[in-house]
Amino acid sequence: MKLNPYLNFDGQCRAAFQHYEKVLGGKIAFIMTWGEMPNPDPPLPPETKDLIMHVTMTVGDQTLQGADSPPGRYQAPHGIVVALHYKDKAEGEKVFKALADGGKTTMDFQETFWADGFGMCVDKFGIPWMVNCEKER
Repeated sequence: MKLNPYLNFDGQCRAAFQHYEKVLGGKIAFIMTWGEMPNPDPPLPPETKDLIMHVTMTVGDQTLQGADSPPGRYQAPHGIVVALHYKDKAEGEKVFKALADGGKTTMDFQETFWADGFGMCVDKFGIPWMVNCEKER
């Protein structure tokens, strides 16, 4: 079994995944808009045409997926955070700063009793993140 996050957006999925591709060093493996979906039944409203129906991005051996919610159905993330773990503190801090840029930092990236570096933010697309760089034991 494999678990992977599936992120929902309110019309910003393409921009978010292009950003994550750069920040996380990922590669978009598949992307399709609602307008490219074959034979939707019932037909989709015109405003959904350019929204993302599904995207898959690989980051190393991990997978991140997402989509734009249909109009009127988006709900902001609540009670969940995407956690990233790095061995290298400098790399973790770089990724944290890039994710936090334009968003909201909820805990500055700093040393803690369990980590050489740890920070929490909500990115400019509304996705909550934790970046953790554990201390060597």
